[in-house]
Amino acid sequence: MKLIENRSDCPISSSLDIFGDRWSLLIVRDLMLYKTRTYGDFTKSEEKIATNILASRLQLLEDKGIISKLPYPDNKVKGLYKLSPKGVELIPALIEIALWGDKHLSNPDGCLPYLKEVKKNKSKFLKNIMDKQLANNEANVE
Repeated sequence: MKLIENRSDCPISSSLDIFGDRWSLLIVRDLMLYKTRTYGDFTKSEEKIATNILASRLQLLEDKGIISKLPYPDNKVKGLYKLSPKGVELIPALIEIALWGDKHLSNPDGCLPYLKEVKKNKSKFLKNIMDKQLANNEANVE
């Protein structure tokens, strides 16, 4: 994997070096909200990510410690992806982006079920989803 050199020491700039494309945060979203766990699962997302870009983004996120890849039971070729503890820490930021997008960009009638839960009680939603992700990490200790 090609080492990405940071453009500056600014934390926003450095974060955008990892997440400043249209796919990386969608991979994190899918791991956070959906049952997406394998390479094939990601290819079925509504956004239709190209396989070469998917492979590149998965590798980058793994190299940066945002996601982890575990062996798939009974299949040595396949892998299971999960958010690392570092990746779980992105969940509140991703939810804030989703809320902003829902307010300013989305169809007002198109609120996704998870956003309805967030709007009812954001703290409870974040605690539940982050606890679930961290429990998954503990259950799959490498």
